[in-house]
Amino acid sequence: MSKRFYACVYGGANDRIASTHIKAIENLGKILVDNGYALVYGAGGSGCMGAIARGVKENGGYVMGVAPDFMGDFEAIFPCDNNVLVDTMSERKTLMEKHADIYFIAPGGIGTMDEFFQVLTLKYLRRIDTPIVVLNLDGFYDTLIALIKDLIKQGAVLEMVEGLFDVVTEVNDEKVTELLKKVKN
Repeated sequence: MSKRFYACVYGGANDRIASTHIKAIENLGKILVDNGYALVYGAGGSGCMGAIARGVKENGGYVMGVAPDFMGDFEAIFPCDNNVLVDTMSERKTLMEKHADIYFIAPGGIGTMDEFFQVLTLKYLRRIDTPIVVLNLDGFYDTLIALIKDLIKQGAVLEMVEGLFDVVTEVNDEKVTELLKKVKN
């Protein structure tokens, strides 16, 4: 039995995220399936989370959703191929990290920031060597990127941190496909 490769996509569940971002994230789902990837994500059914799950499912892909059992009180849960319920947000992140072969940071809020900084920290500490791709769609993450540059300028963060993640401005960027192929080789 061959290994199943997983793309872990972090993103917001808020329906107020721009429709252009939702469409782009649905397209990312197609790109993942076309490149032989399954999805592991936070199991949400709305916003960017719902978009990535729909994009994968509508293109014949496999979706693993991981959510704390209380999450249904806050948002709709997507009918995944495998819905895994855990007790805490920490367990959720740990299980997604265990499966992830590549990370994508889609538009999102504080939960997405928490997830991004956790995997960035793990990569900095050499606990993981997994590619991290920030989807800076329409400049969504310009201020995040500026914050990291400012932290470097202020001496709070080493300059090498910028090299621990890639930034693309559209999901069709050839860098996305390059990274997906590189992970599998």
